[in-house]
Amino acid sequence: MPPGSALQAAREAMRLADVDPARVLPLAPLVVGDASGDAAAQALAEQAWGYALAQTGQVSEAVTHLRRAVRLGVGKAAAESRMKLAFALVQQGRAASALREVDLAVPVLGARARGQRAVILYHLGHLDDAFADYQSAERALRRSGDRLALQRILVNRGILQAERLNFAAAVKDLLEAERLARELGRDLVVGIIAENLGFVESRRGDVPAALAHLDRAEEIIAHHGGQLAPVLEDRAELLLSVGLVGEAREHASQAISAFRAEGRQLKVPETRLLLADAALLASDWAAAGKYARAALAQFTRQGRHHHAALARATVLRAALSAGKPCRISDPDGMIAALAGRPAAVVQAHIDLALVAERRRQEARAVSHLGIASRARSGGPATLRARGWYAEALLRQRTGPRSALAAARRGLRVLDENHAALGAGDLRAHSALHRADLASLGLRVALGTGRAADVFEWAERGRASRFLHRSVRPPDDPELASLLPQLRATVAELELARAEGRPAVKLEHRQVDLERRIKNRSRLLRATAGGPAEPVRPSELDLGDRVLVQFIEIDGCLLALTIVDGRLTLRGIGTVAEVSGLLERVPFALRHLAKRPRPDVRKLLHATAAKLDELLLPRADRPLVVVPTGVLHGVPWSTLPSCRGKPVVVSPSATLWHTAANRPARARTFAVASGPGLPGAEEEARAVADIHQTANPPDATVDEVLKILGTAGTVHLAAHGRLNPDNPLFSALSLHDGPLVVYDVQRLDQVPETVIMAACDVGRSVVVAGNELLGLAATFLERGASQLIASVVPVPDAATKELMIAVHRRLRDNLPPARALAEAQEELGEPNGFVCVGA
Repeated sequence: MPPGSALQAAREAMRLADVDPARVLPLAPLVVGDASGDAAAQALAEQAWGYALAQTGQVSEAVTHLRRAVRLGVGKAAAESRMKLAFALVQQGRAASALREVDLAVPVLGARARGQRAVILYHLGHLDDAFADYQSAERALRRSGDRLALQRILVNRGILQAERLNFAAAVKDLLEAERLARELGRDLVVGIIAENLGFVESRRGDVPAALAHLDRAEEIIAHHGGQLAPVLEDRAELLLSVGLVGEAREHASQAISAFRAEGRQLKVPETRLLLADAALLASDWAAAGKYARAALAQFTRQGRHHHAALARATVLRAALSAGKPCRISDPDGMIAALAGRPAAVVQAHIDLALVAERRRQEARAVSHLGIASRARSGGPATLRARGWYAEALLRQRTGPRSALAAARRGLRVLDENHAALGAGDLRAHSALHRADLASLGLRVALGTGRAADVFEWAERGRASRFLHRSVRPPDDPELASLLPQLRATVAELELARAEGRPAVKLEHRQVDLERRIKNRSRLLRATAGGPAEPVRPSELDLGDRVLVQFIEIDGCLLALTIVDGRLTLRGIGTVAEVSGLLERVPFALRHLAKRPRPDVRKLLHATAAKLDELLLPRADRPLVVVPTGVLHGVPWSTLPSCRGKPVVVSPSATLWHTAANRPARARTFAVASGPGLPGAEEEARAVADIHQTANPPDATVDEVLKILGTAGTVHLAAHGRLNPDNPLFSALSLHDGPLVVYDVQRLDQVPETVIMAACDVGRSVVVAGNELLGLAATFLERGASQLIASVVPVPDAATKELMIAVHRRLRDNLPPARALAEAQEELGEPNGFVCVGA
């Protein structure tokens, strides 16, 4: 090889390692081999090889080659290798060793090495020292004109600024870094910066913006063969911030596996802490403690005392939640070590206040709560809400009215922040973060003994997204194009299965389309909405109706009854007792529909009588029922005191009040049926004849969406499916595929009354905060006033006569609840249909 060519090849390899590291890996052994005998070229080639390995996640191998580069190099070349070696060592979790290497490079490389030292100090939790190094390095690099080093400094300082909640400064740094990276042709780094922008927006609480950045980051990083584990970690943290615990756990677990595979042990305990936080939100205290203790042990081995304090705080919270003894030897030291992490500091003060209360150290508890409550005045919504929670705990000592006012302020902060979310699942699951405030308010209200206070806080703690003014995601061309693709794929998949053809590719395509639809919908912001106050008992115009509002607290059920304006609160029993009884009802209904047997009928009657005695007041009047938890699935018409009586089920009294006072629309009727359902077409024809309306043959999703957007009352006779794992893909089967929740969400208007003669679609998936997800819940959220559907699986053939009886009464202008009650009484057979809404 001609003299100098080996060094030139090594320089080219170094350039490629920075912009496209995956391309270097197959070339690196050849470049190193060709440089044999030329120490300078060989040192640079080893450095390029090690850096490319580190960039693509092969950290252990990177350390080997970078150490070799340090030994071979002299002066500036050795210092450059030490810088990259320090980067790899810190990824392994060997921060102290990394700090030694970078300190040796500082005298040679100056500002660039100080910038690298700042990264290590950040990982060690020395945020002030890291920030000082960043500031010094930035000034020097701007003077020298070293754009590459400046770009790196700006990325890392932006992350630190986000940790300190200086979001505007963080975004400014990252956007300048992105501009520099583009100018320098560092396309992979553009993806890494997009990931960091997602992290910043996640901390700020702008979920759609964060998701958009992370989607862009994943696409760019994957294209260039970079490391996707950080994107998985950031996505897990973001999903956790809106209560999507299951998805967050899945992404965090994938991130841990990827970090381990890449040899990046530094990040493993940090992601374990995310798993601990997810377990806390899922009330799995044992798992939370296990993950936090494992993270603590690893942080301690890595010498990361700041992060160890985070883990100790999580261990403490898990023990507190589980009611176990809490041992903490140096609480002040733990708080000091958390400096620079405002959310962690606030939560630690709240937890230490609870520990102090257990130990009857009142002054210490008040001191901790006072410090935590200061967070209510600034920062992201979740931080301010925690500050109001601490303030409410503090005010309990002076009086319930003041405590309830603070809790209301905290809920308002969260509700205003989440009002911009366009995706129904994000709005529903984000209610998980309301739980502490709503529970505190309910406990304080119960302590006052005032039923009106209990009613208010029971309303504030349930179905909060139904308290928002009508929310509709904006039109989105990409989402609109994905939904027909999903329908076509599902239709093709069902045909392939019916014909016995292989369907694996189609199944994978369906999963991919559902993922893309879900992810796309989460990028959208709501075009209307905003939180509204819950209705007061005095505002409810119940007439001769009785309202029963059910409340769950500490594993027990309570019932608050309103009769003629009088509120009465009574205990019912344990949730476990009622759940055990409820499990028998759908079993009995299914068996009776297939083959009536005296023993099954006796079981149903005995169970229904017991539930009736436990749940309902003795009043022969129409009922408005506001369920909680397991009670959302009760087929109320099977209970003796409900037979023949109008019963309306509503997610909240506020929703009932809104729907009941909505101006009535002209009663125009529309009918449609789906395929593969015995008797569906005949049922649809009979209903269409009653109302003298059209019954389109082979109705497609677009045709049904058109009638849903124009008719006042719509009857749908089709196969229905509740998807408990992914409720926004709950569906009605039509002739060209499924009509899913996302289709309904995009409608400008929904019918006043929807009747779904379909198995199981009246049920909704109940998530934290008594939030509901599914087709029925979406129709109500979008503005339907009444919905008739079944909350238990029912035989298809059993619905025809009931639906005909209902529609004859609707034709005669009876309200839907009364029409259903009289039709059920006429037929005399118990079934699972309920009227939801008003």
